[in-house]
Amino acid sequence: MRLGRAIPIIFGGTILLLLGTLAGAKPAVAQQSGTVEFVVTIRPSSGVAEPVRGLPFVLLSKSFADIQKEADASEPKPDLNEYIDKLKFSKELKAWMKKHKTVKLSGEDLTHQITPKDIMNVPEFYNAYLEHNAGDKELGFPQPKFRERDKTRNPEKYQKQMAEYRETIEKYLIANPRTTNGIDIELMPLDPGPAWERITAARLPAVRRRSLDWADSRFLAGRAETDLDGRATFRNVAPGEYWISTLEIDAVAGDARLRWDTPVAVRAGSTARIELTNSNAVEPQRPTVESQSNEN
Repeated sequence: MRLGRAIPIIFGGTILLLLGTLAGAKPAVAQQSGTVEFVVTIRPSSGVAEPVRGLPFVLLSKSFADIQKEADASEPKPDLNEYIDKLKFSKELKAWMKKHKTVKLSGEDLTHQITPKDIMNVPEFYNAYLEHNAGDKELGFPQPKFRERDKTRNPEKYQKQMAEYRETIEKYLIANPRTTNGIDIELMPLDPGPAWERITAARLPAVRRRSLDWADSRFLAGRAETDLDGRATFRNVAPGEYWISTLEIDAVAGDARLRWDTPVAVRAGSTARIELTNSNAVEPQRPTVESQSNEN
């Protein structure tokens, strides 16, 4: 590479040499941008696909699902163990709740989790099991031989008969595992699950606001709205990996309600084209605890 000749400059009696620019040097060229063109159609379960008109879309540098996860992780969660410690239950039930990381005492999930050993060791489960099955004398459910009056009159006899009864119950329970079905009905008055759900749901609005705020500020790369043919374009997009998202807005056609959070790669000086349909829409979201409680 050949240097340009030095140019003498006289300043204050001193000769300064100004080095010429490098011969053949060229100014840096800005990185070329790209374009994303997309068309959106939606097909209800009965009917033909139709264009999605007038629906706003955003182009994000991170998937909205990941933004939601990040926002959720940033919002403090209530401590389940601290909540369990405050409950007025036996230490055995509290230990069971911490082990299974749940306070819900209703539903089929509970009956599937509870083992015969749990029923025999946790007083609340044992009492619920007895209450649920004690009336089934015709099915051979064991009946107690001890009398409550012996608890004070003859404690030794009472304790012996109580221990024998528990052994009989355990044998019957192991031989008849289906008799645990429905004991959650007896536990419903004790169930702290709904209260815990309300506590955890209280943070959902803050998580939602943070997700939308971050999508609009930290990760937003473009906005577009579909025309009458369901088409839209993001222009002047820097090369990179992006996601086309409707955020929390649904596209609706008949019984179909869809959202998109679809990846797209942008290359310098080229146009990426993509079709958004039922097949690449995100899975329908289940109602949150908050919305379920409002419906009830």
